[in-house]
Amino acid sequence: MDLESSFELLQRAKIGDDGALDHLLARYRPRLQRWCSGRLPRYARDFTDTEDIVQEALVGLVRTFDTFDYRGEWSVQAYLRRAATNRIRDELRRHSSRPASTELPESAESGELSPLEQAMGREAFARYHAALEQLTEMEREAVVARIELGCSHAEVMQLTDKTSPDAARVFVARALEKLARSMAAGANTDTGG
Repeated sequence: MDLESSFELLQRAKIGDDGALDHLLARYRPRLQRWCSGRLPRYARDFTDTEDIVQEALVGLVRTFDTFDYRGEWSVQAYLRRAATNRIRDELRRHSSRPASTELPESAESGELSPLEQAMGREAFARYHAALEQLTEMEREAVVARIELGCSHAEVMQLTDKTSPDAARVFVARALEKLARSMAAGANTDTGG
């Protein structure tokens, strides 16, 4: 991320500055693309793919410029993730309400996990998501930005309004410690220990 804040870009885009709008969308599209990748199950994909979900979330941001509640750099990312999650849920509901289709043989079904699920395993992935919900919104956004989106500490600094990349690094480290404790507690609950 460059030094121009999303707030400044939003303000300029609101008054019709196409360059600011392009810059804002270019800033968030790759992150949202990475975050959305693999989140819509293959069985629910027909004419909708990850790029469609990303595009609709970005268009939704543009449509809500006048009412968007900007509370820091992280609020744009949070809005886009929430919009993408809602679109994925809509697709899943739409898919589940369709008439039953002919079943494919089991040999045709993909048992692939998402890259994050592959790295963590299904149970750990479920604990990860449950533990994320235990964090504050800003902690959650910082962890997602650093771990899932691969943002630098300088980018996390802007998202969380910290004063330096080192302050952002410490903030992320503390949030990760909190996340790890919550995941460990979840593991102990799962195993009865």
